[in-house]
Amino acid sequence: MWSQIVALADVYDALTTDRVYKKAFTHEESLRMILNGECGQFNPMLMDTLRDLSEEIKAMLLNRIKK
Repeated sequence: MWSQIVALADVYDALTTDRVYKKAFTHEESLRMILNGECGQFNPMLMDTLRDLSEEIKAMLLNRIKK
């Protein structure tokens, strides 16, 4: 289970971070892509948790961007 959590966090980070080859996606767009299975398949329990914690994750992302 821990490896699935790390994989999900890695996908979210990759989507929401600027790269040399792409601009960062917004939290909302990244969340939509993950939940729609565009970035791989994840445990349904993790998807429920991601939905439940979406606002907290968004707040952390905004704090990361400000720094």
